[in-house]
Amino acid sequence: MPDTIGIIGLGIMGKPMAHNLLKAGFSLVVQHRHQNITDEFVALGAQSAILPRDVAALCDVVITLLPDSSVVEEILIGPNGVIEGAHKDLVVIDMSTISPLVTHTLAARLAEQNIAMLDAPVSGGDVGAIAGTLSIMVGGDEATFTRCLPIFQALGTTIVHIGENGSGQIVKACNQIVVALIFEAISEALVLGSKAGVDPNKILKVLGGGMAANRAMELRGPTMIKHNFTPGGRISIHHKDLGIVLETARTYGVSLPVTAIVDQMFASLEASGRGNLDHSALLTYIEDLASYHIGEIS
Repeated sequence: MPDTIGIIGLGIMGKPMAHNLLKAGFSLVVQHRHQNITDEFVALGAQSAILPRDVAALCDVVITLLPDSSVVEEILIGPNGVIEGAHKDLVVIDMSTISPLVTHTLAARLAEQNIAMLDAPVSGGDVGAIAGTLSIMVGGDEATFTRCLPIFQALGTTIVHIGENGSGQIVKACNQIVVALIFEAISEALVLGSKAGVDPNKILKVLGGGMAANRAMELRGPTMIKHNFTPGGRISIHHKDLGIVLETARTYGVSLPVTAIVDQMFASLEASGRGNLDHSALLTYIEDLASYHIGEIS
């Protein structure tokens, strides 16, 4: 019989992932700060719980999809947290993007109560979450990973056991470097080409057929041209992620000069009130520098 899964956090990523788990036949217990979202899943056959400890008590596996390290800590080991509802063979899968250092601490604390933990951040954005095609990078005990593989298979198509706890978060940090720098490069290319008089749609067509082709441009390029920045991954969240990247880089003595620059671009966008836009709205920062918006071309 499939595991009963608790999901804490039903936001941009968590909601479609929960739907995919239901489709795969898993029983769900859900908790979210907005009751209307919880009610939506109850109507589909899920149970709801008030507190994280209640979710843990009802489930075989608890998945967290939360904004940052401090919230994950509170939900897992804080008052009324998952740890207080612990029982034999409970597994915690944190699919948030948080600090690898915090992950190590949480895994050790949960292990004291015989709770196995996997860190399993994802890449693919809301599009991948909806389609069930996420890339999932997993840190933790290999036997626990194997046990949870059917869960991951309901959510993604690229599923890799990286190594010990924290290693999944390390690879997610690497992912966030590449995605941020790609969006910055796409933005520069679109603004330069458009201001020089070229149709931005034709820029995308040519770049997409050569060495410059990439998944981020394929998914977000057309919406960038239309200035449709409905969030699949928010600027504020990616800025938070780059903070984790730079903290991790300092820990290991690695210099990331271009990542630091893009981090400050995100900081500027967030300070100007654009933090809730999709991270592809980095385009608007480059447009501001050029005093030109690509939509101005006919």
